[in-house]
Amino acid sequence: MLTQLDESFFDEAWAALGDEESRRFTHTHAEFTPEQVREFMRTRPRQEDRADWAILVGDRYVGEVVLMDLDPDNESIEFRIALAGPQAFGRGYGTESVRLVLEFAFERLGVHRVGLDVADYNPRARRVYEKCGFVVEGVHRDAILWEGKRYDSVLMSVLATDPR
Repeated sequence: MLTQLDESFFDEAWAALGDEESRRFTHTHAEFTPEQVREFMRTRPRQEDRADWAILVGDRYVGEVVLMDLDPDNESIEFRIALAGPQAFGRGYGTESVRLVLEFAFERLGVHRVGLDVADYNPRARRVYEKCGFVVEGVHRDAILWEGKRYDSVLMSVLATDPR
């Protein structure tokens, strides 16, 4: 289930930010204070150009999913997902969340295009995106510097007219 992300999920989100594998998959270099994260989460319900949801399995937080950078003139929006560590990987939570968000984006928001970028060292995520209808558009070469090594960022999108 997806529900509005807000500060009630602080403890779980804070713990997820400490997971090195999750940070690598989302190429998150920034270090955050608890106060920064709490304030960020507190303001999520009032955003007008993005939507932030907590991913729940029962009442257990397993990650977050976001539609952001809405471009109404071009009917496009960007997508991001972050699962909360190895206990959430490989269980279908990401696939189901992507499908729910795409349905919202195309059916409720009425956008034509949803885009994302994924690190080339994250083939599991890329397979999920492809299974949900995303196609590769291109590559930003050496766009990610992680622990002294450079990696490509793969650009993907799905259109409202694409099969899903």
